[in-house]
Amino acid sequence: MKVIIATPSPYARKVRIVLREKKINFEEIIDNPWNKDTQTINLNPLGKIPVLLAEYETLFDSKVIIQYLDFYEPKPLFYPLDTRENISARLIETVADGICDSVVLLFLENSRKETLRSNAWIKRQEKKIFEGVKYLSTNLKEKKYFVGDHFNIADVSVFTCLEYLDLRFPKFKWRDQYTNLLVYWNIHKDRQSFKETKPVAQIIEPLDH
Repeated sequence: MKVIIATPSPYARKVRIVLREKKINFEEIIDNPWNKDTQTINLNPLGKIPVLLAEYETLFDSKVIIQYLDFYEPKPLFYPLDTRENISARLIETVADGICDSVVLLFLENSRKETLRSNAWIKRQEKKIFEGVKYLSTNLKEKKYFVGDHFNIADVSVFTCLEYLDLRFPKFKWRDQYTNLLVYWNIHKDRQSFKETKPVAQIIEPLDH
């Protein structure tokens, strides 16, 4: 089994964490989907990572891949079987991924020539980030896990999101504003699968438009 990743990607990191937690043997292939020489476009029509090269098929989108991995190796299970917990976990995942989406768009906008940047667009994405993190903090309260009493996709998604903010949007001091998220981060930061997948920036080709 092979997984194509970009080292800063929070979406790829979710898959990398789950593969490690399930103790599945796999190979990581580093790619940069923003560069002209990317191999991802030949494997995913949307040109996005992560991409999982499974035995009989090629899978893409982190949610689809992790759902597949839950079938492939059910222990530990990341999408809860209980209906209420499952929906709650998916909501948290959706918000965390949405925050990351806005961080990506913000990063790309700020990578353009300054004269081409849209301040209105930047403010719109920042608002989504701020409101999304506020939602996560309100949902977490003082709990150790976001959903139920066990580690699952909600925790993978939120932790990955928080450290992606550190990498790409460091001016947002979420630790200062949301102390319960800081407590949560401190509880989980030494988890081996998290330590082995810390996001690392990659250089992308200049955006000309």
